[in-house]
Amino acid sequence: MARAFVFPGQGSQTVGMGRTLAEAFPAAREVFQEVDEALGQKLSRIIWEGPEEDLTRTENAQPALMAVSTAVARAVAAEGKLKLADHAAFAAGHSLGEYSALVATGALELAEAAQLLRLRGQAMQKAVPQGEGAMAALLGMDLEPALELAEAAAEGEVCQVANDNSPGQVVLSGAKAAVERAIALAPGRGAKRAILLPVSAPFHCALMQPAAEAMAEALARAKIEAPTLPIVCNVTAEAVEDPETIRHLLVEQVTGMVRWRESMLWLRGQGVETLVELGAGKVLTNLARRIDPALKGLAVGEPADVEAFLKTIA
Repeated sequence: MARAFVFPGQGSQTVGMGRTLAEAFPAAREVFQEVDEALGQKLSRIIWEGPEEDLTRTENAQPALMAVSTAVARAVAAEGKLKLADHAAFAAGHSLGEYSALVATGALELAEAAQLLRLRGQAMQKAVPQGEGAMAALLGMDLEPALELAEAAAEGEVCQVANDNSPGQVVLSGAKAAVERAIALAPGRGAKRAILLPVSAPFHCALMQPAAEAMAEALARAKIEAPTLPIVCNVTAEAVEDPETIRHLLVEQVTGMVRWRESMLWLRGQGVETLVELGAGKVLTNLARRIDPALKGLAVGEPADVEAFLKTIA
């Protein structure tokens, strides 16, 4: 039975995530210590104690979620005395989760990934002045009508599909006025609901170009190795293994659409039947069922989940 490891993105964070892992598994505890050292900040304290507004700040949420995913991955490997790459065919991550996938497969060092994600979060925040951008979730609307809606609402401003998460769940991003126009138009174009999202910046659209340039500069210096598993990248919805291609796609990902639905369908086409979500929450596990009922999802985020997962591969 083919499986893929998947890693969650922003929105999955909760205060206290990963704490029980750090208490239960030395391998997990070391991850948080290493991230704290790499950032020169007690990020672990914010992850475990909050306040929530500090954790949800993009520059903290991104390395924090990667730290939790890496802690889970390393706990699984250490407790099972195994290599992750021997127990899956592919890896994929939702937006920043792609960095978690790269760390789990040995393509990026943990400390460097933490620093890159700190920069990514800061650059995304700086790219658009507060209040000038927005994102909206379109529920009950698929990709094609959402693309048409974005075009109709743009009126010369940026309005793009940022995330194609699952059938009936698409996210728009862009200039605040354009996104608000899209919300107003959405019910007349078949959406069940259109909701403004509580985000601090309009991710995955052309307004993020300054952030893409900052990441291009940082990634040019980053050491990227070939991953031990092929990585299904957000912007191509296909697997890549070449380090230079990965470097290029990580830059493109900042302004590009997260093609999650297509990525999961691509995995199904390769014979993958089970998605094992390593990290905080169950967002990707829940999306799996909507994308293809034949895709089984398994969320591994707590010590008991680690033990249960290891039994499935014993």
